Amino acid sequence: MSKTEKTEKKILGKSARAGLLVVAIAIVTLEATSIIQYIYSQRGIKEEASLRAQSELQSATNKIMDIVNQAEGSVSNSLWVAEWCLQVSPDSLVRVPQRVVEINPAVVGSTIALVPGYNKKYPLYSPYATRNMETGQIETLSLATESYDYPSQEWFTKPLALGEGYWSEPYFDEGGGDMLMSTFSKPVKDHDGKVAAILTADISLDWLKVLMENTKSYPNAYNTVTSRNGQLMLCTNPEAMQSANSDTLVFQAPVERTGWTLAIIIPEDDLFAGVRKVGMVVKILQLLGIVLIVVILRLIAKSQLKYKNLSTQKELIQNELRIGHDIQMSLIPKTFPAFPQRTDLDIAACIVPAKEVGGDLYDFYIRDEKLFFCIGDVSGKGVPAALVMTVTQSLFRAISSREYGPAKIVSAMNESMAEKNENSMFVTFFCGVLDLATGQLRYCNAGHNPAIRIGSSESMVVTGTSVSQLPVEANIPLGLDTGFSFKEQETFLDYDDTLFLYTDGVTEAENASFELFGEERLNATLGTKRNAQEHLDATRDAISHFVGDAPQNDDITVLVVHYLATPVKKERHLILHNDIQQIPQLAEFMETIAEEKGLSQNDTMSLNLALEETVTNVILYAYPDGSDGLVDIEAVLREHTLEFIITDSGVPFDPTAAPEADVTLSAEERSIGGLGIYLVRQLMDEIHYQRIDDKNVLTLIKNI
Repeated sequence: MSKTEKTEKKILGKSARAGLLVVAIAIVTLEATSIIQYIYSQRGIKEEASLRAQSELQSATNKIMDIVNQAEGSVSNSLWVAEWCLQVSPDSLVRVPQRVVEINPAVVGSTIALVPGYNKKYPLYSPYATRNMETGQIETLSLATESYDYPSQEWFTKPLALGEGYWSEPYFDEGGGDMLMSTFSKPVKDHDGKVAAILTADISLDWLKVLMENTKSYPNAYNTVTSRNGQLMLCTNPEAMQSANSDTLVFQAPVERTGWTLAIIIPEDDLFAGVRKVGMVVKILQLLGIVLIVVILRLIAKSQLKYKNLSTQKELIQNELRIGHDIQMSLIPKTFPAFPQRTDLDIAACIVPAKEVGGDLYDFYIRDEKLFFCIGDVSGKGVPAALVMTVTQSLFRAISSREYGPAKIVSAMNESMAEKNENSMFVTFFCGVLDLATGQLRYCNAGHNPAIRIGSSESMVVTGTSVSQLPVEANIPLGLDTGFSFKEQETFLDYDDTLFLYTDGVTEAENASFELFGEERLNATLGTKRNAQEHLDATRDAISHFVGDAPQNDDITVLVVHYLATPVKKERHLILHNDIQQIPQLAEFMETIAEEKGLSQNDTMSLNLALEETVTNVILYAYPDGSDGLVDIEAVLREHTLEFIITDSGVPFDPTAAPEADVTLSAEERSIGGLGIYLVRQLMDEIHYQRIDDKNVLTLIKNI
């Protein structure tokens, strides 16, 4: 006999002995109970009716709240898009109600109605998106008509007056959805905090009638739904309601936030019809009860084994979550100091998930003497957010391994993530590329918290040092929509400057009084000169002291980059007009650089040839015929590399995208063009092109 079988036999033996005792007590108890059975039967039936009705009401309320939450969620999740459109692209407001209807099948219609007079271009503006029930397509019409008069509608006036979300009284929306509905609407504020519009989500009430008709606890019971103003929205049996008397039991349940009240009305005849038969079947039921007790005791014994197995399975699940956490943490850099051999960089970072697994991420690595780094926050929590976090980090690593521009990296990630985003999850994201030699920082912020710069900035001074936020463009988070044009920004770090990046779990950490840690406390914490790890530890200690014993409600992630290099200045600078006659100046420019770096004559000639070929191409093709333009040539001299940065304001053109010339073909067989860039590729070690601030920027790098 195995160990498991012995354990099961022991448990069943104990249950059998206990069962015999229970059966004996049950026989005596049932005999005594039969005497008072009839007296308490009515009370028991009433209590059962109450529980049953409340259960039915709770079930119906839950189903209604599911639709209500979906409608409210679709509006709340689209508010920031509406606010962004108000500030950046008012003509795109029509996309907001379309998005509300698209992402939520429970919503039959939506509009964003501007406050009259807010926008001079659109004195009255209310595009209405609705789902065609036959085709399933999203159709758009306008409610800004004289016959509809949307500014007088309750769904518009109430949230405007209250300044918060509001569920309207049921109404037939003639001219809009053309159906009986209720509308959830919420104010939309512009960047000045002024209410600019009302965003709505409509739900049809046809499903409510079907739901209440299916909620029937007794044969002759009927249900009603009333609005906050006492308006009878529906009754499943109007005839029974008209003939109702005082011999009924009424059970009610409110539907929070909507003002609706559900009621179940049960005639007492339905409840006590079976009481008259109780006396006849009591004895039979007693005998059956004894049998059932025996069966139940047997099942309980087996259930003990089952619960024991469930406990084991629960432990396995917890172990798997711990393993998932370990796997997730293994994907991010967590060994510090991260680059112990370098003296120009000091980095510290941490993630503290609110659950076993979380949706925050950070990453960094060095390629070609440039630090590529990022931080992100996935919407939502738990396993789904962790999966999106893993995909986001993998995309960052894969795309940044071949791209140098943060905007290109973020754009490529967004296209990949938004293409199949069925769950409408998104990621706020900050991506930066720091040139460790020059201190040049290029970055792209996709809806994330602005990074904090600690050092030379004078925009915000706190005791001990200076603290300021990096300016950020209004880019959308990753995964929301394809085709968005992300904007890149640039600044330069000085020696001893620090970048502090964080997720909103830092500033939104709550104490027991539901107060937020906030930006002011964070800035005060960072206002002392420290290294990267000290900044990280000070922040964690400050949050821990502020929060106390309150539970953590969001992931906390911090990435600190401390720049400790003296930036290399660009040693040589030459500006030419787009005149081919100025090409000879390049030779003198190159000779000066060659002398300083001690280059051989062959290297000097090769570099001059590559530079001349590149600049000639810009002069000939960057600017239209007859127009004047400048070509900026900068040289950065480093210990082992020589870098030429050629900038012009001409038409966009990426020479590195040209196909490789096939030099094995004869001159007659080979197509025109391509030899120049082929020659430059042969002479230089690296060539990179970027379009920055409407300028062509071509970088040539030579290892020396």
